[in-house]
Amino acid sequence: QVQLVESGGGSVQTGGSLKLSCAASEYIFSTCAMGWYRQAPGKERELVSDIRTYADSVKGRFTVSQDNFKNTLYLQMNSLKTEDTAVYYCAALCRGVTYWGQGTQVTVSS
Repeated sequence: QVQLVESGGGSVQTGGSLKLSCAASEYIFSTCAMGWYRQAPGKERELVSDIRTYADSVKGRFTVSQDNFKNTLYLQMNSLKTEDTAVYYCAALCRGVTYWGQGTQVTVSS
């Protein structure tokens, strides 16, 4: 029943910034654990950030925030590198069930 919609992806040059958004169908932040994941071509989906940690590859460059009024989770990405190229997904773990957004493509070129 929970629906998540990502947006904000696109193409950017190295060193640039993007801000991804994940809009939820309802207020879920009090009952669901939220996180951002990504999947690069030919690779497994990996955790970017949950409520407590960031992947080592993005520490100091990516920041997660949320707007409770808008029911939206954000991922601010700065100093982007080519290795950040991937489809980015937000996810919500609610009462033992994980919900995924459709993903948004981020492409970083040199």
